[in-house]
Amino acid sequence: MMNRRNFLCSLTVLAASAGWAQAPAKILRIGWLSNDAPNSPFFDAFREAMRDLGYVEGRNLTIESRFAAGSAERLDQFAAEFNALKLRMVVTQGGPATFPMVRANPMMPIVFAFSGDPVEAKLAESFARPGGNYTGTSFLSFDLVGKRMELLKEALQNVKRVAIVANPHHPGEQGELRVSTNAAKSLDLAIDYHQVRNESELESAFTAIEKSRCDAIDVFPDASTMRLSDKFAAFASKSRIPAISGWAQFAERGNLMSYGPNLRDSYRRLATYVDKIAKGAKPGDIPVELPATVEMVVNMKAARSLGLKLPNSILVRANRVIE
Repeated sequence: MMNRRNFLCSLTVLAASAGWAQAPAKILRIGWLSNDAPNSPFFDAFREAMRDLGYVEGRNLTIESRFAAGSAERLDQFAAEFNALKLRMVVTQGGPATFPMVRANPMMPIVFAFSGDPVEAKLAESFARPGGNYTGTSFLSFDLVGKRMELLKEALQNVKRVAIVANPHHPGEQGELRVSTNAAKSLDLAIDYHQVRNESELESAFTAIEKSRCDAIDVFPDASTMRLSDKFAAFASKSRIPAISGWAQFAERGNLMSYGPNLRDSYRRLATYVDKIAKGAKPGDIPVELPATVEMVVNMKAARSLGLKLPNSILVRANRVIE
């Protein structure tokens, strides 16, 4: 039979257990900074991955999201605002969002998704050991850069001269150019190189591309060139010079083809960084990742408008064909 002392001890344990079970979960407060519009599929991918890891918004997770929709001024304002909110960390979508956050000099960690070379951009000391308060994933893979030249040669059997269009301010651009040039040389392709910083320079590049009788365009992907995807598609339709780039959105917006990292998957991967840091890992100890999955997207509507018959070897390898 239980005596009075044991009975009271049992009540105390039960009460403590009940109190523990009812204690509110600790809420992780993070920021998401983007230069896109609020309907970003990459933000959705990140949120889905956070849920898969057990973080539920409204229960144990709060995401302060800000979307600048192409405004550099608003990015700077949002970065300063995040600093004042004293968040646990900030996740940045692309270089245009990352650099304003870095300039704000936050004490909190930054988890970035970055299209360029984070070492060249001084976001990390090395890929293996970033060393500071920033880490994340880079979309830059030189293997994929050379492969796009091979795909152009395979898709357009009569191609002889390729125009490369790139943003010279993009960290890693010279490395991409070197690899592309070497790949072109091995395929007996001539190269024209055009630096494009804005829409005005793009129009000048288009004029030069037509004048030099290029057969195709290879666009190095970054936030600035992707914002001009529609312009490339319109030029291709008018001049009948097809274009390829590294991100699916390029093909989705009317261009012939894209081959490069699966960005949605890369943004899902950022959730694992947030989880590790939330559990005590130092950002500088978490290696910067390169793309884990690659996708090829072919736009058949664009191919038909250009009068192209793509070989089956291209179509069977495509992850997605847009009709």
